[in-house]
Amino acid sequence: GTKAGSPVNGQKQGHAQATPKIPLNLHLHHDPFRSLQEPRHQPPTMGSKERFHWQSHNVKQSGVDDMVLLPQITEDAIAANLRKRFMDDYIFTYIGSVLISVNPFKQMPYFTDREIDLYQGAAQYENPPHIYALTDNMYRNMLIDCENQCVIISGESGAGKTVAAKYIMGYISKVSGGGEKVQHVKDIILQSNPLLEAFGNAKTVRNNNSSRFGKYFEIQFSRGGEPDGGKISNFLLEKSRVVMQNENERNFHIYYQLLEGASQEQRQNLGLMTPDYYYYLNQSDTYQVDGTDDRSDFGETLSAMQVIGIPPSIQQLVLQLVAGILHLGNISFCEDGNYARVESVDLLAFPAYLLGIDSGRLQEKLTSRKMDSRWGGRSESINVTLNVEQAAYTRDALAKGLYARLFDFLVEAINRAMQKPQEEYSIGVLDIYGFEIFQKNGFEQFCINFVNEKLQQIFIELTLKAEQEEYVQAGIRWTPIQYFNNKVVCDLIENKLSPPGIMSVLDDVCATMHATGGGADQTLLQKLQAAVGTHEHFNSWSAGFVIHHYAGKVSYDVSGFCERNRDVLFSDLIELMQTSEQAFLRMLFPEKLDGDKKGRPSTAGSKIKKQANDLVATLMRCTPHYIRCIKPNETKRPRDWEENRVKHQVEYLGLKENIRVRRAGFAYRRQFAKFLQRYAILTPETWPRWRGDERQGVQHLLRAVNMEPDQYQMGSTKVFVKNPESLFLLEEVRERKFDGFARTIQKAWRRHVAVRKYEEMREEASNILLNKKERRRNSINRNFVGDYLGLEERPELRQFLGKRERVDFADSVTKYDRRFKPIKRDLILTPKCVYVIGREKVKKGPEKGQVCEVLKKKVDIQALRGVSLSTRQDDFFILQEDAADSFLESVFKTEFVSLLCKRFEEATRRPLPLTFSDTLQFRVKKEGWGGGGTRSVTFSRGFGDLAVLKVGGRTLTVSVGDGLPKSSKPTRKGMAKGKPRRSSQAPTRAAPAPPRGMDRNGVPPSARGGPLPLEIMSGGGTHRPPRGPPSTSLGASRRPRARPPSEHNTEFLNVPDQGMAGMQRKRSVGQRPVPGVGRPKPQPRTHGPRCRALYQYVGQDVDELSFNVNEVIEILMEDPSGWWKGRLHGQEGLFPGNYVEKI
Repeated sequence: GTKAGSPVNGQKQGHAQATPKIPLNLHLHHDPFRSLQEPRHQPPTMGSKERFHWQSHNVKQSGVDDMVLLPQITEDAIAANLRKRFMDDYIFTYIGSVLISVNPFKQMPYFTDREIDLYQGAAQYENPPHIYALTDNMYRNMLIDCENQCVIISGESGAGKTVAAKYIMGYISKVSGGGEKVQHVKDIILQSNPLLEAFGNAKTVRNNNSSRFGKYFEIQFSRGGEPDGGKISNFLLEKSRVVMQNENERNFHIYYQLLEGASQEQRQNLGLMTPDYYYYLNQSDTYQVDGTDDRSDFGETLSAMQVIGIPPSIQQLVLQLVAGILHLGNISFCEDGNYARVESVDLLAFPAYLLGIDSGRLQEKLTSRKMDSRWGGRSESINVTLNVEQAAYTRDALAKGLYARLFDFLVEAINRAMQKPQEEYSIGVLDIYGFEIFQKNGFEQFCINFVNEKLQQIFIELTLKAEQEEYVQAGIRWTPIQYFNNKVVCDLIENKLSPPGIMSVLDDVCATMHATGGGADQTLLQKLQAAVGTHEHFNSWSAGFVIHHYAGKVSYDVSGFCERNRDVLFSDLIELMQTSEQAFLRMLFPEKLDGDKKGRPSTAGSKIKKQANDLVATLMRCTPHYIRCIKPNETKRPRDWEENRVKHQVEYLGLKENIRVRRAGFAYRRQFAKFLQRYAILTPETWPRWRGDERQGVQHLLRAVNMEPDQYQMGSTKVFVKNPESLFLLEEVRERKFDGFARTIQKAWRRHVAVRKYEEMREEASNILLNKKERRRNSINRNFVGDYLGLEERPELRQFLGKRERVDFADSVTKYDRRFKPIKRDLILTPKCVYVIGREKVKKGPEKGQVCEVLKKKVDIQALRGVSLSTRQDDFFILQEDAADSFLESVFKTEFVSLLCKRFEEATRRPLPLTFSDTLQFRVKKEGWGGGGTRSVTFSRGFGDLAVLKVGGRTLTVSVGDGLPKSSKPTRKGMAKGKPRRSSQAPTRAAPAPPRGMDRNGVPPSARGGPLPLEIMSGGGTHRPPRGPPSTSLGASRRPRARPPSEHNTEFLNVPDQGMAGMQRKRSVGQRPVPGVGRPKPQPRTHGPRCRALYQYVGQDVDELSFNVNEVIEILMEDPSGWWKGRLHGQEGLFPGNYVEKI
């Protein structure tokens, strides 16, 4: 049918390539999304939160979103509400869970990624009515309830059913996950649309892109909700259109696409001419459709065949067959006596060439046929020469047979491309021809309207009849609502006996007819009058009969009924095609004609009746959803509203009865067991399983969420919930529960990922310095934090970064100028840039004298020339840039350099040049009359872990003691996890040194392993660490485990590596006797050895003691490794012996 949201005149839509935001490839030739990029004077988009979202204020309403809320339930009120919304460009409206869609005949702007995000996972009431809401509900219910779903899209021809099906498939493709294989299935699902439309759609009087076949598309899913397969069932292709069209109609689109889009070589090889040359195209004198680009659509059709997996050689044979059918139609006949003769033998050559058959045999089979006769128990074949009418019929039968088998081949090719070994879950989309009433209605319209009657019966059975019957069976208080049940019309058409239906009478006539033409049709009409003439929904007239369908009275002309119902392709023609030189063509005719023919051949009517009943059975096995499409006018123009036409559709679609049943009934019903399964998580008593009576369990859940008693009723096996809002309450509570659990799982997973990530980062950083630079004991094993400045709470620093620029590293560092004067700077690393931020006093303005942040330098990572470091254990490094270098000092240099290397390689695809030398140079910026030039930094061996700086002219000498060997690597954490450490076991690291002295940043030195240098141990004065420069000192008594401030307090880094002393101590501890066995009793507590704390110490593991300055600790054991064991405040633990003095 014509598509809601399609362009003016309902034309076929092509690729959505113009809008890169929509990678759905819905093949919208006039892109309905393109209007989002062009200036237009339309109301805000449907998905606009500012105007429509349920949480926003001052929301403009247009009528009512859900017609259950209409104050009056009449056809007039329903039509008026739909008209008001239609004129305001709101084409979707609800009746409970049923979606009403009005074809706008123009581009609509609310089918973008924004709407997909808005409707995904949202409850129905949260957003305006939309086909995405219904689709999301189907998709989620399939996963939650583990039940197959289907959507039945119904309405008359041109009401917008096909585009509705496209948007459903596009939405599912967008929101479902999957890898490369799943994406391939998605591509096939979406690309099947233009292919099937090319071969199965045509322009009719009422619809410029009318589906001339029915399609049930099953999208199959894995248990995880990924589309991994699919299947298409096609119904009743209108084959008669291949050979004949009414006025102002066209043949199938593929013919015009081929004639417009074929290359010059193809035109020559296939003998292509203009459309008016071909008899099968020129009968209606209609070749063009406004707004349709057949040339562009031809490219899409070829592309779709490629995606589906049809090789180019077969594509060429498909087009060759299409061209062959056109040339076949140009073969005409004239009378030669009483027999038919081909009027122009020359016209036989090209179709025979394209079909790969002999032209002489083609002529023979078109003008004569082989008949089997029985005489005296013997079978005998005789050739019967045909008259002109019979020859034309044979030609057309061959053309229709070829096209129908080609169409079936394309459907089968799509199915093979999407085939999966076993079915799990599926969503079915039924896109079938709409109800049709033309000036002259024939056999095709009869079959189409019969299928629509069957679909209407499903709607009545499940939404009107079954619902009311269920209330009665469950003992629910209920007032019956009257409605028209169209089962009586279905029985009139398909009954087998008592009385026989129209199709049964038609099959009987076809079985006994011996000639073609009107004689059999008149016999049919007479037998119908005798069989069903008195039926209240049947009337007859001189040339046909009338059926009172649910959508209105339709008059059918019986002319051609019998011939089209027989649908016989003579065995002569099958044999002819099986002699083709083309294996592809022979494959389309696999019949074996040698066997005995037994039984009556199946007719077109019996086939469509079986297909319709199979389809109904398939739909009834799924959870159904409904879209009722309405065509607002016959002009196919936007904003044109024909009131009487709309009211007629409202009436025959049963919308009034649907509203009344939904209003008086219950929006939700569920078996007790399934209700408990879904909502068990709401209370501890029902989770994970309710162990009592299921009915009591359901009542317990409803009481737990405080649902009002008048909002639900308990049936015998099901619970019935009256309003959707009550159901949404249950869903919201359930969502909150899952949200809490999800957050817990996410938190644990993120912690795990973060630990693993930082361990990997630490390992990578270590590899950068491995065998090139000595390492500090206190930092080799520390975790990487990244942001040491807390930039999320520092807008004064974030102002220099991009709006959504991610921060990899941020810390306060020391920068040395040309005179080696230390200056505090903030160093920030992002994936693209390095920022150096300083502080200056404001020189003028209202904030004069205040200190503010200033961007000193912003360096693009790609512009860096390298980084220079020494081989010692110092914290200095040089960033080499194009103009001038930066000489910096940071205790987190390893973390910064490793992240910088990673970002540089990502940006440039090459490693960052690193230089390791004890003599480094850096360039300084030229200022005024002062020269620029270079400065040198020399590193030498000194004493201790603190760097001692000595400036001499343009050279800085840095002296620092030996660190860990260059081959040192961080110790992997978690190696001993799983066993709790005994309190008597010493930590697997060296005992830290006391926090003596300050470095030039005002940072207390990190605790070191091993004994203190002699000159420090023998130094006099107070035991407290000396104070550093008052401008930067934070005090040496800060607890090591506190959050690192920006001024480089490094005590939190006290996680030294496990050195040899630590291993020796561990061995010695392991050799200690078990307490109480062979060990003398400890002396009384008052007489045992004791010590006084010289410094504050915070234990870094569960078996370590924490103490403050001057606290007295009882010594239980002294170990040569430097770790002592003691008792304080009734707790025993290990502590570093060089933090205390004995008393």
